[in-house]
Amino acid sequence: MTKNEQYRIEAALESAATASEIVVVDAESEDDTVQVCKRYTDRVYTRQWQGFAAQKQAAVDLAVGPWIFILDSDERFTPELVDEISAALKDTALDGFYCPRKNFFLGRWIKHGGWRPDYTLRLFKKEKGRLEPRQVHEKVVVNGKTGFLKHPIEHYTYDSIPEFIAKMDNYSTLSAKEKATGSAGVVSLAIRPIATFIKMYFLRFGFLDGIHGFILAVLYGFYTFVKYAKIWEMQHQPAQLRMFKNGGKAL
Repeated sequence: MTKNEQYRIEAALESAATASEIVVVDAESEDDTVQVCKRYTDRVYTRQWQGFAAQKQAAVDLAVGPWIFILDSDERFTPELVDEISAALKDTALDGFYCPRKNFFLGRWIKHGGWRPDYTLRLFKKEKGRLEPRQVHEKVVVNGKTGFLKHPIEHYTYDSIPEFIAKMDNYSTLSAKEKATGSAGVVSLAIRPIATFIKMYFLRFGFLDGIHGFILAVLYGFYTFVKYAKIWEMQHQPAQLRMFKNGGKAL
């Protein structure tokens, strides 16, 4: 799944070069993403953006192989993971596999704060798995038995603070829409961000990642505040005003 990823997608495609097929669903990129992808596969499709889960499900539906591995543009296979997948699929009664992720933030591998091992279900039989229809933090649901892979995907999350803030604005809006009926009073706005920081930095030992761990915990606390502030706004701001601020389109 791509959208203006010309600077990151090539490394992801290169790491997946031994796959039996590569399917890319591009959301009308305005840069050279499609041209880069076509150097690695002729299975490149353009599809208007319909949301994270819908875009990934479209790619799954277009694949012809019996097994699917979903790889994001900021992720990379390692040779060890490729070998493990090849060995696992030769003889297995399982229908899906959770894969750990080795997450990098501002160029550093983050080992604590809840970012490790960060298992996510990515490898599954096409006939057994589907993307859960969610606004954000989409995940694969497998109707069958699952196992775990040992070797991680390398995940290069945020290269800069501005990149984190830009994505935070988008993700917090989508998350707020999912939780629009939840509680968003003063208690949530005051307590939840602090609780997020404490959980990441102290309870999950984020302090062991040094200044990177501290910055990450602060940013996630801020993300939590913004998300609940947007929930409060959706619940209390007059609909007419929200429509005006969004170009006449209702949220």
